[in-house]
This record gives sequence, C-alpha cells and structure tokens, in this order.
Amino acid sequence: MENWTLGYGTLLTTLGVGGFVATGAQHKTALIPAGFGTAALGLGLLEGRVSSQKAILGGSALLGLLGLVGTARALARLPALLRGEKLERPAAVISQSAMAGLSAAYVVLCLRGLLTR
Repeated sequence: MENWTLGYGTLLTTLGVGGFVATGAQHKTALIPAGFGTAALGLGLLEGRVSSQKAILGGSALLGLLGLVGTARALARLPALLRGEKLERPAAVISQSAMAGLSAAYVVLCLRGLLTR
C-alpha cells in the first residue's frame, strides 16, 4: 500500500502545482491538492517505517475521504463543462473533479487494504 500512497501523493502534488501554474499563479487555492498530496507523501513514507501500519493506512484512507468529500461537488458541474457551457472557474472544476476521482479510487484501495490485513 505504501507505493499506492506515494503515487496518490505525487499525483495530487502535481495536480496542485500544475493547476496553480495553469491559472497564472493567481489563485492560491489551486494549491490545495498539493497540500493533500504532501500529507499523503508523508503518510506513505511513514507506512513503511512504523510497526502500526494499519493505523497509518486508516489515516491515509481518512485523508482520501476528506479529499473526496471536499471536491465531489465539482463532479456535478463537470458535465456542463464538457458540453461547452460557460462556467465561472473551469480550471477549478477540472482540478476538483480530478482530485475527486483520484481520491475515490484511493479510498477504495485503502479500504481493500484495511480489510485484507
């Protein structure tokens, strides 16, 4: 699970930094996924070095769940964006939808990992 957590963290960090750069470094909220990614990277590094890996995995699942809950509302606006409708902040919809998808997949992996330990 350690590699999945590190991968999730890397993807979120890349998404956050990429979103920040893509918006012309004007919107600091674009870095929110990078904050979640940094936390996931820290948990991934801890996972392989502590004896209570199940507790770290539970914390990782909670982080993923918070990421999902915080960004899931963007999924409702994604179809309108894909149809070409004008939205107020299309880059935010894209970034939040990507984070929601990554987080949903990661939570499923964490739950599966918790159930098999």
